[in-house]
Amino acid sequence: MKPLEGNAGNDSDLLLVEQTLAGHQHAFELLVIKYQSRIQRLIRRMVRDGDLVDDIAQETFIRAYRALHQYRREAQFYTWLYRIAVNTAKKFLLEFKHDPLAMQAALRASDDEDETSQRLNEPITNETPESVLAAKEIAAVVNAAMNALPEDLRQAVVLREIEGLTYEEIADVMDCPIGTVRSRIFRAREAISTKVKPLLEHQSGKRW
Repeated sequence: MKPLEGNAGNDSDLLLVEQTLAGHQHAFELLVIKYQSRIQRLIRRMVRDGDLVDDIAQETFIRAYRALHQYRREAQFYTWLYRIAVNTAKKFLLEFKHDPLAMQAALRASDDEDETSQRLNEPITNETPESVLAAKEIAAVVNAAMNALPEDLRQAVVLREIEGLTYEEIADVMDCPIGTVRSRIFRAREAISTKVKPLLEHQSGKRW
């Protein structure tokens, strides 16, 4: 397999896709390595069960490999892959609805396993015990508010705020109009703000 040329990003992804379709298995393995952690992080935000994350991520890449010939070259590869991850996670969630015990386990999954939650809980500069506690309380409220969101709103805000996708990319991933994406993100932010605002107001008069 010839070495990659050009800029990193979608150009290199396209080259790896082309090489995979030409029969170079190692090219797809490179795509898995590149996007595995991001896909796992996205899935973890959707299913909230660490025991299922690896299984769903593996299924995502299997589906992507099998459907690679259907990939539209004009789209960003990672948005195409994210769509497969979202749909795969939805399939697992639908199966969970028929298994109450499994659903309860998922809802009890610890936020300590969540990379994004860990970043939210990291101490801030010039920290004091009080400021660290306040930051953890806010992070816990934000995470609880996100978990309480309807599935479509949670997916949209995670893709925007956690994964950093553009509105256009989110519309592609969620297969809906960009106006719908903007509406979902606005409603998600409003719902989260409603939960966080009382805590911020309670702490505003304190000196840390």
